[in-house]
Amino acid sequence: MSVVVVGGGLAGISAAVALQESGVPVTLVESRPWLGGATHSFARGDLRVDNGQHVFLRCCTAYQGLLRRLRAEHLVDVQDRFDVPVLRPGTEPGRLRRSNLPSPLHLLPALARYAPLPVADRARAVRAAAALRRLDPDDPDLDGVAAGTWLAGRGQRAWARQALWGLFLTSALNAEVDDAALGLSAMVCRRALFGRPDAADIGVPLVPLDELHGGPALRRIAEMGGTVRLKAKVEAVTTDPKVVVDGVPMAADAVVMAVPHEAAARLLPAQALPDPLRWDELDASPIVNVHVVYDRKVLHGPAFGGARVPRHAPFAAAVGSPVQWVFDRTAVSGLRSGQYLAVSLSAADRWIDMPAAELRARFLPELRRLLPAARDAGVREVFVTRERRATFRQRPGSAAARPGAATRAPGLFLAGAWTDTGWPDTMEGAVRSGLTAARLVRRHLEGVRDR
Repeated sequence: MSVVVVGGGLAGISAAVALQESGVPVTLVESRPWLGGATHSFARGDLRVDNGQHVFLRCCTAYQGLLRRLRAEHLVDVQDRFDVPVLRPGTEPGRLRRSNLPSPLHLLPALARYAPLPVADRARAVRAAAALRRLDPDDPDLDGVAAGTWLAGRGQRAWARQALWGLFLTSALNAEVDDAALGLSAMVCRRALFGRPDAADIGVPLVPLDELHGGPALRRIAEMGGTVRLKAKVEAVTTDPKVVVDGVPMAADAVVMAVPHEAAARLLPAQALPDPLRWDELDASPIVNVHVVYDRKVLHGPAFGGARVPRHAPFAAAVGSPVQWVFDRTAVSGLRSGQYLAVSLSAADRWIDMPAAELRARFLPELRRLLPAARDAGVREVFVTRERRATFRQRPGSAAARPGAATRAPGLFLAGAWTDTGWPDTMEGAVRSGLTAARLVRRHLEGVRDR
């Protein structure tokens, strides 16, 4: 029995590793010269640059399980306690830090002291949080409602939706709060904010993404006897099933298509596709990162005007500014002096086509407004990375367009964070999809053996 996995992102990697661990020979085929998919790195001079900033939460158990399988769990760092400095131009920074209280009370003290919101808005936010906690994310009716509309109906004014709910939901769903699907928004809040007290603790990579995912995956699959074919173009998939790679058919007992939905719709045979095909309704939502290299540290304890924040803050959120999140990339990139910051912009439709010079002119002054230490710092370099199709557009109605892992053709399966994982389009969702596809493949192979 043999399986071909098409696509070397986290979904394909997790499917391949899970199948190899169960003794199923796997050939992983990837068109690019690396594994890791949407999580990859590249060299820019002496810097190692990630295509975008990726983080995870402690509740992302499948993703952390993959890191353990790849023997890479020591290459990430997870907060001891959820703790986020929140910058706002012209005022003292705020801070969101969980307490030692049991869930769901663990974030209540932080919300009660959250300076960016007026006191009345903090009280209304507590009531909205209680109502949100009672929602069932699996209720299909929630998929037709925008989170912003629902929150506004619970007293959340535009500023509260941006300055509080947007901190979590925009980055988690790559969608503005007012445009995000309520079902996925409820899932994120219930799992991360209202679940276990430590569920929202933030994890960040300590190394470039190619050293965290792609390199370890190549080594691990090879150790287990699997095959990885890089720079290999898949031209078609048949129901036999066969995968046509660089013009040559490759027979298999099962195939996992761990590729974006556009590629899956193009490559799979018509007999395997749902009727009607609704995957185009998923569309795509972009992410932009503005990278700035300074000649000195500007994001650290004193930069926050004496506010009680971590002495070394590897990241901070921002409100009242086009800056959403800013990350310290200095150590990860290999920079030896100065500081390298990456401004991460989710739901970046307004920025995706803006020239780099205009983004520089917009965001350097914003960083000076947010970080006092940046006002006197020299800027060595500014560059921009863009992911036009970073995630599918997680808006109302999108859940109904997400397919399950099984297709209409026996032996052909889907994986990818765009499939129906119950999670947003994230690294966690991608890994869960790969594990689901691997489980269905094993069940299919057992049926083939029994014939």
